[in-house]
Amino acid sequence: MKETNSSILKLVGNDHFSTYCHIELLDVSPGYAKARMLISNEHLNGFGTVHGGAIFTLADFVFGSASTAHGRIAVAINCSIAYLKAAKQGYLTAEAKEIYIGYKLATYIVTITNEENEPIATFQGTAYRKGEKIEELIA
Repeated sequence: MKETNSSILKLVGNDHFSTYCHIELLDVSPGYAKARMLISNEHLNGFGTVHGGAIFTLADFVFGSASTAHGRIAVAINCSIAYLKAAKQGYLTAEAKEIYIGYKLATYIVTITNEENEPIATFQGTAYRKGEKIEELIA
């Protein structure tokens, strides 16, 4: 599985949007991923709280990392998010955990917390698992 993890890290390194959003991958393994995002002024909405799209981006990033860490390209086919509490500064951390995996579909729950480990949002995503391997994509 070491080869898959290095492929995931290479794939993440090519993700310019997550870099732009200040997202840092902390851990990844098949069916699991953890990342954090440093909140900056660019993440804030007109109310001075983190924009829902920024929180969704962080959740989607760990969801994609966890689902692709099995070594096959996986793409989102359905996602939903519930925002629980506003955030304004510091780091947000997202942790994705696989709750089901089949040959073509996999489902994940993502929890987003602030630095005090308070829940900020919950995210559920279903991925379609394609036949192509990530090594083919980044070769």
